[in-house]
Amino acid sequence: MIDIRPFNSLGHADHGWLNARHHFSFASYHDPDRMAWGRIRVWNDDQIAAQSGFPPHPHRDMEIVTYVRTGAITHQDSMGNKGRTAAGDVQVMSAGTGVVHAEYNLEDEQTTLFQIWIETDKPGAQPSWGAMPFPKDSREGAFQLLASGDPGDGKLTINADARVLGATVKAGESIAIDADANRHLYLVPSGQVRVNGVMAGPRDGVAITGENRIEIEADDDAELVLVDAT
Repeated sequence: MIDIRPFNSLGHADHGWLNARHHFSFASYHDPDRMAWGRIRVWNDDQIAAQSGFPPHPHRDMEIVTYVRTGAITHQDSMGNKGRTAAGDVQVMSAGTGVVHAEYNLEDEQTTLFQIWIETDKPGAQPSWGAMPFPKDSREGAFQLLASGDPGDGKLTINADARVLGATVKAGESIAIDADANRHLYLVPSGQVRVNGVMAGPRDGVAITGENRIEIEADDDAELVLVDAT
């Protein structure tokens, strides 16, 4: 099953400094048909104005993945971590027993990012944070693993049976990835693509389950972000 959630159907909140689209119910946006996709609970498409950001706020027992699309985000938290994550790179935070963090766009340009929340497999775990660079040219034409629940894979680690992957594909080309029909996949492309023959537009959500292989044909140059979860 491949279900397209068009960009213009997503939840929307414009706070001036933050222009957000919500793939799933979040804050004041509530849609009983879009509460989650498997263990994927939040996928926010955020535009953050220059020299602004999220002031300190708490989280608990959630795996939070931030994929920066353009610009950069600067993180600081109650564990003493601080870091700047730039376009194409990824940061993860396991909120565990509880953490307070802030996310600021300290750049002189707008920052755009995806913030993805995945339900944790380890409630009450020690909180943690990490970030890694992922040059886009290293994932041209193939999916690159960015984060997963396997601490031995050399990528960012989250406390969930999930994988976060990224790829770029040129117009007229295609890529494919094997899938487990029992899992829940969610894909967001930056350009128009066809997923197993089903058309998806820029920044649409593509909810996938029951498929053993995913082939993505690009009509536009596209950056792809994919989460594979239980």
